[in-house]
Amino acid sequence: MSVTLENGITSNFYRAITPIIISVFGVYLTIGIALGVLPKFVQQTLGFDSIIVGLVIGMQFLSTLLTRAYAGKLTDTRGAKKSQMIGVVLAVIAGITYLLSVTIQSNVIFALALLVLARIIHGVGESFLVTGALTWGIGLVGPSNSGKVMTWNGIAMYAGIAIGAPLSIWINKSYGGFPAFIMIMLLPFVSWLSTVKLPAIVVDKDHVRTPFYKVIGAISGQGLSLAFSSMAFGCIASFIALFFSEKNWGDATLAFMVFGACYILTRIFFASSPDKYGGYKIALLSLIIEVIGQVLIWTSVSKTIAIIGCGMTGIGFSLVFPALGVLAIQKVKPQMRGTALGAYVAFVDLSLGLAGPLAGLIAGWFDYQTVYLFGGISCILSMITLMMNKK
Repeated sequence: MSVTLENGITSNFYRAITPIIISVFGVYLTIGIALGVLPKFVQQTLGFDSIIVGLVIGMQFLSTLLTRAYAGKLTDTRGAKKSQMIGVVLAVIAGITYLLSVTIQSNVIFALALLVLARIIHGVGESFLVTGALTWGIGLVGPSNSGKVMTWNGIAMYAGIAIGAPLSIWINKSYGGFPAFIMIMLLPFVSWLSTVKLPAIVVDKDHVRTPFYKVIGAISGQGLSLAFSSMAFGCIASFIALFFSEKNWGDATLAFMVFGACYILTRIFFASSPDKYGGYKIALLSLIIEVIGQVLIWTSVSKTIAIIGCGMTGIGFSLVFPALGVLAIQKVKPQMRGTALGAYVAFVDLSLGLAGPLAGLIAGWFDYQTVYLFGGISCILSMITLMMNKK
């Protein structure tokens, strides 16, 4: 399939964006590995409670949120390739810091402090990587394919998480946590190698830039809807392993895998849906499915029902990001695309940064299963926000 690039060059769509997809997958695989190994490491090895687990998990997303504005500005002014490469380097540094935390685990306070620092660095790296990758991809293949670019980058993001989490659980069970953290340090080099020879996008340095707060205002409706819908994913990422443990259902490897498989397959088979049918219709349908998934986990009386709920959540959540993203990117000029995408993805960071601590509080007050009632209510709020900002 050939498309016309913004610089007039005709190229194959997938040939143009595949290196970027591999790069994003490599770094998000490290994020998935961390999500799989950290909850038990913090709770069982270091001896902290579920609230601290939520805070540690959420710290990455919070740091990503706080750096989105700068990442977007740097992407628009210095280039998407530079932004993406900064993200890769920071991911390596995060991996080194994780390893330091594991080596001094006997000093639980110091180990926890290093773990929080690693999460912060990991989050900042993610901020630069994703903003750069999305802007780079859209710049290579043109804005008419923006939904497809976001869809495939999303596949790489959540495939990394869906594969990394169960992989780290298996590694931790078989060999301990140390090899998992070594992988976090090494995998970003795959990201660097995949894109090092990819051409950069020309930066328009003469364009008068719109202030970040105005960009936020322009896309706030879609951003808030995205934030509410992402809470459900945050609940699964942070506490599904501990929920399964509480119910004596064994580890949550299959739950992560089913969520990831449903998420990826939905994106593969329906990648063009937001561009073809419109972002609003696809987002609304996706949110309905996501609510059903969260309700199934909340009311589950067996491991099978909970896993089905994870799968339904994966199907529903899969197209929310590109569907709402198509609506958001139409609201800004091409020269502000990096800033707009940074602002848009910042709503995911806000959501996931809050989801961990909030879900941890709910788990502490009630139980882990009630966390998914919270996830379902969040998806309903997302639907309401979407309908209120239809125009």
